[in-house]
Amino acid sequence: MTRFTVDEANIFLSAAFKGRGAQNQVVTMEPGFAVMRLAADETHLRPGGYISGPTQMSLADSVAYMAIMTLTGLEPMTVTSNLNINFLRPCIGAAVIAEGRILKMGQALAVIEVHIRAEGAEKASSHAIVTYALPRKDA
Repeated sequence: MTRFTVDEANIFLSAAFKGRGAQNQVVTMEPGFAVMRLAADETHLRPGGYISGPTQMSLADSVAYMAIMTLTGLEPMTVTSNLNINFLRPCIGAAVIAEGRILKMGQALAVIEVHIRAEGAEKASSHAIVTYALPRKDA
């Protein structure tokens, strides 16, 4: 069972990141795995209707954060340590899906693999590896 539910995740994101809650929604939370959906609007697009790189990076970071919380519960001070993303093909669509799966959960760091695709697409438009620093339990 996950330690942080879809409803708890969406409430937390809406409160912590004002103004982005309606577009960015958690849709799945399973132990070590999370899925988010971003309803894209003109602020997320580059010319030609492509979902921008910064939008995809932000979504990769967010879904990695949520994947960690499936195991830790609410840990707001879990912070990004590294994010490496490869853009594989154009991401074009009205919504973007990001799937994050924990590869390693250590005491100090967590490593998450993220696949991002346009909703309805079979192939990933980008692939990211995200590392998060976990709060120290003795601090």
